[in-house]
Amino acid sequence: MSLKSWKLLESNFQKNAQKKITDYFSEDADRVKKLSLQWESFYVDYSKNLLDQETLDLLVAVAEESGLNLAIKAYFEGKKINETEDRAVLHTALRQLKPSSIMVDGEDITPKIEEVKKQMYDFADRVISGNWKGHTGKAIKHVVNIGIGGSDLGPAMVTEALEFYSNQLRLTFISNVEGDHVEELIKKIDPETTLFIIVSKSFTTQETISNANTIRKWFLNYSPSSAIRQHFVAVSNNLEKVTEFGIAAKNIFPINDWVGGRFSLWSSAGLSICLSIGPKNYEDLLLGSGKMDEHFRTADFKENMPVILAMITVWYNNFWEVETEAIIPYSQYLRNLPAYLQQAIMESNGKGVDQNGKPVDYQTGNIIWGASGTNAQHAFFQLMHQGTKMIPADFIGFAKPLHQGNDHHDKLVSNFFAQTQALMQGKNAETVREELTQQGKSPQEIEVLLPFKVFEGNRPTNTLFIEQLTPANLGSLIALYEHRIFVQGIIWNIYSYDQWGVELGKQLANNILQDFDKKQIDHHDPSTQGLIEFYKRFRN
Repeated sequence: MSLKSWKLLESNFQKNAQKKITDYFSEDADRVKKLSLQWESFYVDYSKNLLDQETLDLLVAVAEESGLNLAIKAYFEGKKINETEDRAVLHTALRQLKPSSIMVDGEDITPKIEEVKKQMYDFADRVISGNWKGHTGKAIKHVVNIGIGGSDLGPAMVTEALEFYSNQLRLTFISNVEGDHVEELIKKIDPETTLFIIVSKSFTTQETISNANTIRKWFLNYSPSSAIRQHFVAVSNNLEKVTEFGIAAKNIFPINDWVGGRFSLWSSAGLSICLSIGPKNYEDLLLGSGKMDEHFRTADFKENMPVILAMITVWYNNFWEVETEAIIPYSQYLRNLPAYLQQAIMESNGKGVDQNGKPVDYQTGNIIWGASGTNAQHAFFQLMHQGTKMIPADFIGFAKPLHQGNDHHDKLVSNFFAQTQALMQGKNAETVREELTQQGKSPQEIEVLLPFKVFEGNRPTNTLFIEQLTPANLGSLIALYEHRIFVQGIIWNIYSYDQWGVELGKQLANNILQDFDKKQIDHHDPSTQGLIEFYKRFRN
């Protein structure tokens, strides 16, 4: 990195590399006030990090020197920032607070966005109310979403997260091309009362179309071909292939190229969400994300949640050489948020070539993982507390539960707060000795146990504390992470919105699939050749 502010950050790192988080608190009584942000019903505390005010100022200077302001403007205005695919990146256009004209290839896309949204809401109302009937006259009770990647992870995560707001419809998601998985699902489906949503832009995605064809074949064992029009709908832009499948044109929900798969839950790919929670709650989800868009677009970088949190990740990734980042939601509703963010972040910023096509000589995207608290505390927190790796973590929690009438929430929140405190403070030898003495341990026993019960602490965390898990707040939270991805891509000078790394495995899989029926093959590496030969012994 040749930025002047980057060089200054390197000096700041060298100066403070030996300091502990607790040292920073000792030096500044107002640290929490200075290193926290409040916006809408969000409170973000980033004071438990290995940085000082000078570090933050320099991180903001890096963002400014990198041209982030102009990049944000291009992002929201629909410039083709996904240059390798010659596409705009406009999931933000789907959730404008005040819909205004956005031009893409000389066309205003806003009217069509509103048109598709109305199509979704009208359809959802008909299904939820029971006015949409299956081919035997029965109302729909079960919705099966068939997709993969962004056509599955986002909608599945959101419908699960907003289960409290769901209606009578049962939602199931199928993504894996594994035949056993599909067959197990089929056992639980009633063909008379199930609606299938096939989500594929191209309507050629191998996993999605394989699953759709298997389910179609099964469905036709119980129903006439004319019934497909009442039980199958599609989210796609390949009208020809969708109609060949038997889906009526009026049951096709368009999706555009400027909506990236991993950001598509805001589009017609979110139809399953709309069916699960209803149009009003879905609209609130969009509203919350739109509010975060406005905050990101207009707030000064020093008070901008996505910018600050993105730059803290850059700080650890590029200066502390930390490779992983944990996401710990203290809500069982959000148990699949880490998996969703794995795709969003790692598919976006897992790039080793810069925007000029040159290999980078610095770290880019980090490894994302996590699970819900308090389950995570009884799983991998041992590594976080006493392991040899520094793992910065985002802790996400809610001040108000959705269900009242029990005493669980205080216990949950006390654990939520305690873990970030413990990761920062640790436990020194003096405290351990005192505790063991009070337990009646002998001096000899104490000396044996002492090294095992000391916690170094100094493990950094961010705390995202939100009033309550509502559709609007979930929308804001997801958008917050989306914009963090964008900021990091600008700083690392990479293209965040293509995913060419996904293609090679697909190409090779198609080649290998054709070889399964050949008697002689000799064009693979010896390992793959051996695997193919072994597999062929067990094929039906």
